[in-house]
Amino acid sequence: MANDNNTRTFSSKVVDGMERAPSRAMLHAVGFKDVDFQKPQIGIASTWSMVTPCNMHINKLADDAARGVDDANGKAIIFNTITISDGISMGTEGMKYSLVSREVIADSIETVTGCQGFDGLVAIGGCDKNMPGCMIAISRLNRPAIFVYGGTILPGCHKDKKLDVVSVFEAVGARANNQIDDAELAAIEAKAIPGAGSCGGMYTANTMASAIEALGMSLPGSSAQAAISEEKREDCERAGAAVLELLKKDIKPSDIMTKKAFENAITVIIALGGSTNAVLHILAMANSANVDIQLDDFTRIGANVPMVADLKPSGRYQMAELIEIGGIQPLMKILLDRGLLHGDCLTVTGKTLAENLADVTPYPIDQDMILPLDHPIKKDSHLVILYGNLASEGSVAKITGKEGLHFTGTAKVYDAEEQALQGILNGDIVKGDVIVIRYEGPKGGPGMREMLSPTSAIMGKGLGKEVALITDGRFSGGTHGFVVGHITPEAYVGGPLAIVENGDKITIDAESKNLTLHLEQAEIAARLQKWQQPAPKYTRGVLAKYAKLVSSASQGAVTDN
Repeated sequence: MANDNNTRTFSSKVVDGMERAPSRAMLHAVGFKDVDFQKPQIGIASTWSMVTPCNMHINKLADDAARGVDDANGKAIIFNTITISDGISMGTEGMKYSLVSREVIADSIETVTGCQGFDGLVAIGGCDKNMPGCMIAISRLNRPAIFVYGGTILPGCHKDKKLDVVSVFEAVGARANNQIDDAELAAIEAKAIPGAGSCGGMYTANTMASAIEALGMSLPGSSAQAAISEEKREDCERAGAAVLELLKKDIKPSDIMTKKAFENAITVIIALGGSTNAVLHILAMANSANVDIQLDDFTRIGANVPMVADLKPSGRYQMAELIEIGGIQPLMKILLDRGLLHGDCLTVTGKTLAENLADVTPYPIDQDMILPLDHPIKKDSHLVILYGNLASEGSVAKITGKEGLHFTGTAKVYDAEEQALQGILNGDIVKGDVIVIRYEGPKGGPGMREMLSPTSAIMGKGLGKEVALITDGRFSGGTHGFVVGHITPEAYVGGPLAIVENGDKITIDAESKNLTLHLEQAEIAARLQKWQQPAPKYTRGVLAKYAKLVSSASQGAVTDN
């Protein structure tokens, strides 16, 4: 490719000219040759870490992406950002850093790329917050860029049953209910995570990878590849070369991440039965792209899009099995042909979505993993946006229909996740309870922890259809059951969740889309008048800073409004 300033908009300002000799001297030390200074510089943002199996292989994928850049006559520069592990920190105080890490990842990628003058970017993410974090940075920078998914893990196996990390969380509940013994729990623990890759169901990582591919910001197929595979290695190499093509054509993220593209992403999330976290992350990504996506867009789009994927956590299959039948591309072609996707959206291939999907091979006739649109698992979205006197700014329920569409019960109130988990394991929760977990929102937690430990314990106790759980916190993509999260306004800022008392009657209605506390408004007002905001749990450091900056979950819990 031509090595001119049209493809070196940023790097030329760092390395060109006599006065930039000190900069070049520093870069010589990291491996630059004289010829490299005339090449476009592409940052490779690697989320490699030995913190978690989701990311333990990404250093090798970064090398593959760099090779793709270099072979296409660019100059790749690998740098790192952080990751944390939701699966490891779940149910602990440390989980409060999880959503915060999304902002740290975005800020750090923006910081390095902006400082170093990279002309383009390849970002490789594995665990849940990596993906939206990378995408927020890509959007802020608005330089030619591609996101690469690190890939899914292969299933574990015990007694001919496929396992993943959620299997272990649910086994804890089963052990507490004396359905299994210590040896069985230890066996499940040892076998559930066989190697590298992100959690294997349609949990948050696979949901967001699929959403980003539908958005047009990953190469076709990137979301449905095993972490350790030749396909993933080739995906990284192709991404490195493709960024240079985007540079030549001057295609930027803002040309791709349009409102229609976000609508495509939401459509695919719904069809796949994706994680509730996708709502939070899509809102945040759209905010960074200056695209107007609101909670109600999920309701509008969801009215016409069926849930058709029989994938975990509520279904039978794992992502590795979806890969075997073709991944999400055939599903996207089905949705496009039905008029549910915008085929004219530009993608990182330089082609439209319709052009990318033109020659996709259909699913095998005998598969039962992706159901026909006319015979779905649920005829409309499983992501239900609820309003009402408990959630005047909205909340997010994950209702596949298997749990039912209505639940009325009596409140059992906990002011922290740990208290609720202990109550469940101790047998304090009984049929007909609505478990209320509050002060876990973005500001109140702070950090909006995921409630996978309590929801998995409920399942392990055999109460999945007998109780409901509502919270101003989040849910893991691995959560299933009758659950409502992201309740806004959150309790910490005086939302009505703060004044719910044990024994209060609560109704969740997925058809009328209401979350109702059965109290007269005068009683709610009287309780709120007596309510006092708790003291902040953190007054210094990252969590205190986050609590001061973060917006409501209904706005994506962003920190750069």
